[in-house]
Amino acid sequence: MKTLLGSSVVSMALLTGCTGIPDGTQPVSGFELDRYLGQWFEIARLDHSFERGLDCVTATYSLRDDGGVRVINRGYNLEEQQWDEAEGRAYFIDDESVGRLKVSFFGPFYGGYNVLELDEEYQWALVAGPNRDYLWILSRTAEMDSATETRLRQRAAELDFPTEELIDVNQGEACPSR
Repeated sequence: MKTLLGSSVVSMALLTGCTGIPDGTQPVSGFELDRYLGQWFEIARLDHSFERGLDCVTATYSLRDDGGVRVINRGYNLEEQQWDEAEGRAYFIDDESVGRLKVSFFGPFYGGYNVLELDEEYQWALVAGPNRDYLWILSRTAEMDSATETRLRQRAAELDFPTEELIDVNQGEACPSR
């Protein structure tokens, strides 16, 4: 069985030192961590090994005692009918009012977590990794308004992400109760 944690180890090992931000993009400013904490639903993502085959994916963020952020990524493999979960930690790279963090699911290996778009109510976000191979559209609800999703996909395309490769994440009735 492939797990989020096991795959994350390999993926994050490849990202060692990759806490950058894709060229030509900027993280949001005026970022408020307290408002960002809580559960987010993954609406769409670029394919990568540590979430391959998973739907019903959520990311839950909470404060750690050391001032960092506890990250719980959870997804369901509909074919195997099994949950998969990984716990990580994140820390701001520079200014805490800028949506730019480094995240690790294994030891000293960190990858970039860059909030590129975020609405004023903290109901949706466009997040990138250290390069254009990693992109997520996140929402506070399991379903996102189609106009908002279209706008975020267009914004990602303007930023030269391969939006034609985005995978729609099933968050519907096939998902067992969380």
